[in-house]
Amino acid sequence: MHPGGISRRSLLKGCCAGFGSLALDGLMGSSSLFAGIPGGPHHVPRAKRVIFLFMHGGPSQVDTFDYKPRLIKDHGKPLSLPLPRVTFADPKQYGGVLQSPWEFSRHGESGMWASTLFPHVAEMVDDLCFVKSLHGTNDAHGGALLALHTGSDTFVRPSMGSWIQYGLGEENSNLPGFITICPTLGHGGVNNWSSGFLPARFQGTPIGHAGVKAREATIHHLKNNHWNQGLQQLQLGLLEEINLEHLGKRETDDALEARIRSFELAFQMQTEAPEVMDLSGETETTLDLYGIDEEPTDNFGRQCLMARRFAEAGVRFIQCTHSYKWDQHTNLERDHSKNAHEVDKPIAGLLKDLKSRGLLEDTLVLWGGEFGRTPMAQDGTGRDHNPHGFTMWMAGGGIKGGVSLGKTDELGATAVEDRMHVKRIHATILHQLGLDPNALAYFYGGLDQRLVGVQDTEPVRELMA
Repeated sequence: MHPGGISRRSLLKGCCAGFGSLALDGLMGSSSLFAGIPGGPHHVPRAKRVIFLFMHGGPSQVDTFDYKPRLIKDHGKPLSLPLPRVTFADPKQYGGVLQSPWEFSRHGESGMWASTLFPHVAEMVDDLCFVKSLHGTNDAHGGALLALHTGSDTFVRPSMGSWIQYGLGEENSNLPGFITICPTLGHGGVNNWSSGFLPARFQGTPIGHAGVKAREATIHHLKNNHWNQGLQQLQLGLLEEINLEHLGKRETDDALEARIRSFELAFQMQTEAPEVMDLSGETETTLDLYGIDEEPTDNFGRQCLMARRFAEAGVRFIQCTHSYKWDQHTNLERDHSKNAHEVDKPIAGLLKDLKSRGLLEDTLVLWGGEFGRTPMAQDGTGRDHNPHGFTMWMAGGGIKGGVSLGKTDELGATAVEDRMHVKRIHATILHQLGLDPNALAYFYGGLDQRLVGVQDTEPVRELMA
């Protein structure tokens, strides 16, 4: 049974026109055979879309936005708090407490703390909601990435973007509902933007990957360099005709159904996707805002500007990835400085641009990594993985600005006040999009599966404006 409630076989048998005309109609965008979604919003949404700025590797909360003066007082001393039960490295590698190499100060009317690592983002703190008491259950990159993206660190599950597309459908039929720009190929790779057990058409569409500069990133096989558009239309129509005939003889074939949809979408994207990805029409002022054509901001700046353009074009979930840069077990000062310099201006530019265009009101922006880092030194100059207490921030999409929720202990090691598992971030995002996180489900493996898992998970209402 098709999600829209129509049997594939009956639909195919009931088509008076030939398969070819049905395929052509689909390719021309007049109708889509597989356009159905499970139901749409459960309540009035505050946001229409999400932009996730993923800092792969785990940025240090105590060096960015979680100010801990005690680190200065205890610098070089043994850790005064119990060592976390789960640590990634051998505790023998740990030294004393390591103070932050960067100064902190208050910013904006709200007086939110930010370090000198993020001078441009610091200008925007009145629009940001900091969650400083997040915790996870996995101290390894692979498991932590999967948990952040899919809600599970042990099983292959649909990505957050896939759930959103499944729940809301596509706003623009000529573009995918879920796009990931320059995603990492490590630490779970494609599983981080997979549709899992959801129909394959809900998986993320990658633009390039982490090994390709954003300037050169493309959607794979989007353009046929050998045939013109008319010939390719005939080719795709024939392929869809053959696949539809085959599908009509089979009761269940999600992979084939997804393949047919991909042919349809591939043709539709040929006209709109390249236009959205083409930044040449943007003004010099806008390019400068994102740090484009400057080093070292060009690469992530292009990701962020493409994200804004895809948001304008109706894409539901867009992810930008600063890939595997933030894992500083050594040389924290050198490498965190380099990393922040690459993303600070582009991120602030994105927020300013969204705000000036009225898009921040209904675009939820999420920033963060898979975990934080320890307050004590590792190998003298770095910090180890820390899933026990870390910081993320959100902006726009009906989220309060200029506030901070939750606390870690006085050294920033463990969440101690308003502790929140990352599942509550998922629940909050779904809620702001008009989706009930405990009702959005897909029956699989004998259970009603959900992004937030089998236990009910409430959104963080204290974050909502």
